[in-house]
Amino acid sequence: MRIPAPRGPVSAALFELLTASEAPDAPALAAVTEAARRAAAESTDILRDEDLQLALFCLYELHYSGLETVPDALEWHPGLLDLRLNLEEAFEAALRQAVPVPPLPEPTSEAVAAELFRMAADDDGPSVSRYVASKATREQLQEFLILRSIYQLKEADPHSWAIPRLPVGRAKAALIEIQADEYGGGRPERMHSHLFGVTMKGLELETEYGWYLDFVPALTLASSNAMSLFGLNRRLRGAIAGHLAAFEMTSSIPNSFYARGFRRLGFDDEVTYYFDEHVEADAVHEQIAARDLAGGLVESEPDLLGDVIFGAATVLTLDAMMGGEHLAAWQEDRSALLEPDSAGPAATALEGAALAAGVTP
Repeated sequence: MRIPAPRGPVSAALFELLTASEAPDAPALAAVTEAARRAAAESTDILRDEDLQLALFCLYELHYSGLETVPDALEWHPGLLDLRLNLEEAFEAALRQAVPVPPLPEPTSEAVAAELFRMAADDDGPSVSRYVASKATREQLQEFLILRSIYQLKEADPHSWAIPRLPVGRAKAALIEIQADEYGGGRPERMHSHLFGVTMKGLELETEYGWYLDFVPALTLASSNAMSLFGLNRRLRGAIAGHLAAFEMTSSIPNSFYARGFRRLGFDDEVTYYFDEHVEADAVHEQIAARDLAGGLVESEPDLLGDVIFGAATVLTLDAMMGGEHLAAWQEDRSALLEPDSAGPAATALEGAALAAGVTP
């Protein structure tokens, strides 16, 4: 992934260090870490802080496919890890303050599953899926795909960090079963990330991971960062299990509405296949995720019950926050995308897609 444009002093200083000809030295990294600590303390809303969320997102990317021109050896650079840990501490504190956690159920598989299904059923957040089904324009569908591409083009990767962190047994087997489907069951053309790319191509969009990062606002980055936070920290293995469970349990019905919206505007089965596939797959996955993954983990490690429910509540809370912002923009005939300070290749591609659709950018 290319390094994006900075959004403030912390990301600017980080990117300068990452692109320097020599590995960053300790004093320089200490200065950036101290600046990040001060910025986090002074931020009025870390979840929507463009500078801090972008910096954290790019630090996490060092653990995924990496950043162009940045040496792989920097993934475990002590100074960069210290910077990430400082940003994580502030981010996790903000999440725990923003995410309401219901009373905890009994630490049994059935009780945990019942609570997760109750949380999913009671979720009354803004329905982006229903808007897409009935009202979204082609340009808004493009924005919808761009916003989701930050996660969907590497779909399953953040949750896969949990595999080596779970004990051998029911929960690990359930997670691997779910993830095997996400990765196409060994067939690259069936990988969900690939299928999402096919949908993007159908709307004249670029499919390179991170291509539209400059257009993705902080709150959407925060949603992705929450998955990486939970997945990369063993102490939060309960949260990543609960996150995936709620993610799967709130996917099947919305994807049926997404498919309906794309067909309403004339897109064929090839474009909608990604959504159609999730309607069926996630209806099965939700049962496995709730009972065997989340419930099974709690039965083997009862102390993780609170984090399992917290991880699930995080999905519902962030989805509601993002959905509210996206719907408010579209209903007011505004773009839900961030307006970058400078136009780059992604802006050119997005303009070309709009022209191809007959839309004046």
